[in-house]
Amino acid sequence: MPLRLLALIGLALLVGMAEFRGPPVAAEQPAPGKFDAFVDDYYAALFAWDPNQATYAGIHDFDDKLSDLSAANFTRRSETLTKLHEQLKTLRAGKLTDAEAIDAETLDHAIRAELLEIGTVRDWKRNPVNYLGKPAEGIDMLMKRTFAPPAERLKAIIGRLKAAPPLLAAMKANVENPPKEFTDLGIIVAKGSVGYFRTDLPAWAKTAVGADQKLFAEFEAANKPVIEAFEVAAKWLEGDLLPKSKGKYAIGAEAFIKKLETEEMLDIPLDKLLAIGEATLKRDQDLFVATAKKIDPKRTPAEVLAILTEDHPKPDDLVAATRGTIERTRKFLLDKKIVTVPSEVRPTIAETPAFMRTGGFASMDTPGAYETKATEAFYYVTPPEKEWEPKQKLEHMRQFNKTGLDVITIHEAYPGHYLQFLYAKQYPTKVRKLYTCGSNVEGWAHYAEQMIVEEGYSDNDPKMRLAQLSEALLRDCRYVVGIKLHTEGWTVEQGKKFFVEQGYVEPEVAFQESRRGTYNPTYLYYTLGKLQIYKFRDDYKKAKGADFTLQKFHDDFVRQGGLPIKLIRKIMLPGDTGPTL
Repeated sequence: MPLRLLALIGLALLVGMAEFRGPPVAAEQPAPGKFDAFVDDYYAALFAWDPNQATYAGIHDFDDKLSDLSAANFTRRSETLTKLHEQLKTLRAGKLTDAEAIDAETLDHAIRAELLEIGTVRDWKRNPVNYLGKPAEGIDMLMKRTFAPPAERLKAIIGRLKAAPPLLAAMKANVENPPKEFTDLGIIVAKGSVGYFRTDLPAWAKTAVGADQKLFAEFEAANKPVIEAFEVAAKWLEGDLLPKSKGKYAIGAEAFIKKLETEEMLDIPLDKLLAIGEATLKRDQDLFVATAKKIDPKRTPAEVLAILTEDHPKPDDLVAATRGTIERTRKFLLDKKIVTVPSEVRPTIAETPAFMRTGGFASMDTPGAYETKATEAFYYVTPPEKEWEPKQKLEHMRQFNKTGLDVITIHEAYPGHYLQFLYAKQYPTKVRKLYTCGSNVEGWAHYAEQMIVEEGYSDNDPKMRLAQLSEALLRDCRYVVGIKLHTEGWTVEQGKKFFVEQGYVEPEVAFQESRRGTYNPTYLYYTLGKLQIYKFRDDYKKAKGADFTLQKFHDDFVRQGGLPIKLIRKIMLPGDTGPTL
């Protein structure tokens, strides 16, 4: 999740489907054995609720619509989910195939996770970003993916433009007393969206219309109110909402554990969960210190890392520098038989769009499993903002140091998120093509960073190992800070201090990371997923004995889709009942 803006604001699902079956029949009980029909109805309801997810999935029936996020529609969505859950219970009580049982368990957790979000966490009442990001995100997908002629896509964009002002009106009606951190981010997204609708989108629209000036006039008439609505929204956020933003971001221990149970299928007491994270952090700190001594025994670990991070590109050269990492990482996978790469197509590397800059440094934006024409994938890297102070820019760019940039590409592209996307069409069922959880998707990408270094990437250079451990420490700190922010009353400043002191993280990066934890409570799923995959690999190796190969394990793992590790174990180790940690 991620993988896109939706992941950054805490959504757990990336979805798609082969065909749209029309509106769901919410009141009828499906007969036992009609699981395929239920799956279709579930996704039909989901796409009607969130048209952006349909577009992402490769379903274009809703391309001219945006979500209705009025309070009344949240009530209707909750009622629909409750009815679907009852239908699913009936199906699960009947006869299902093994594959259907896995998918049914997945959807049970997905429904309960969304009900938890709507009824308990209630970010729709406290996070303006959930509204502000949808218009530009939904339109950007139509603009940059060539699934239809440009003029046809522009007509759909006009429909979404008309739906944008009501979405911002719903934000004003629903959001009350948010945490200051959420409003601060909302201001960034709102201002970035103004620039997008004023400059980026019109520039594309001019080329899309060709000679059809009537269509361009229709576009301008629809776009002008959106620009004005975002300008008004930015002023409202800054002048009206920000002074009133005194709410708490912490969701509390009970909701925190419930999110992990519904989204990641993790059932573990909070104190044990924290102890595992702290032990992992300590282990990686010890390895970091030992590796730094190999590089330069006369300097402190922090000084060694500082020298390493001094070698970074200039902001204007960031995209070109990132492009150079793709072939190195891909070639290593093939040479060492780490995992099968099923395509010659590379991702497109570009700067992160302004409206998506909510604290991340890099991301992978891939089309859904059912997109048949617009197969472009975008590897985004985020430069510093032009208005930042020089010190702030420098701290930001150090994250993209020469060695560390390879690790970022391993995570985002090969063999991380982009490779996962390349396998998406091989996922065996509709549900597995459509559903992802963080501990699988982000866990796999984080696992890939460590695994590839252990397999000898960069000729076992200790500098590469230090860069990988630096990323591991960052994720370990997320693990601990997320728990502390949401269950122990920590402030963002305390979280920032922890990242700096325990993870050797630059202050500006530490602030962004700690603030992210306020709206992405369970971003421990990076380290959590990595630990689960390593344990699974060990258990799988013991079960397979002489038949085990690393490449086969990796190939089989990524072919299953983004299911929670608990379910991947059930599929690849039939009869497995062992713990995931």
